Amino acid sequence: MNDDQILDLFFDRSEQAISETSAKYGKLARTVAFRIVRNEEDVDECESDTYLALWNTIPPQRPDPFVAYICKLVRNISVNRYKYNTAEKRNNLYDISLDELEGCLRGSSDVEKELDAKEAQKIINTFLKGLNRTDSVLFLKRYWFNMSIDEIASETGFTKNYINVHLHRTKERLKSFLTKEGYYEG
Repeated sequence: MNDDQILDLFFDRSEQAISETSAKYGKLARTVAFRIVRNEEDVDECESDTYLALWNTIPPQRPDPFVAYICKLVRNISVNRYKYNTAEKRNNLYDISLDELEGCLRGSSDVEKELDAKEAQKIINTFLKGLNRTDSVLFLKRYWFNMSIDEIASETGFTKNYINVHLHRTKERLKSFLTKEGYYEG
């Protein structure tokens, strides 16, 4: 079943929409969730919460592309679950990738953080659109999908050194870009 047909099922309020979404994108949703929460019970919860969020937002939303919308929902739900689970402790697998980007982003008060986050999202999206395909894919796999360097190497066929060098250069370009945009004071 294609995405438009699945979305039509959501608009018809047919429960089949959930089963079709699960059949087509369940494995992807679980993979995204697992890379963040690293716990099968939490993955189950994140997947279920994603289907509920889809049910509650479609309609009126008609996301295009549907797969990106699913990934965004499951990632946000998983990050919230991760924050809840690790409020007093660190989860090295997820925090390490965030720490790698820490030098590119500035900290501030809670209100400023919310405003900065929205502006940062726009700026980073602009930055990513300017990257070549390889650098963009490596950056997203590492920092959006939270894949380890080993996982990226296995999936792409690149060496770990190649990936590390490209990620380092991309982070340096991001710092420069953010500085130029007035978002980062290095």
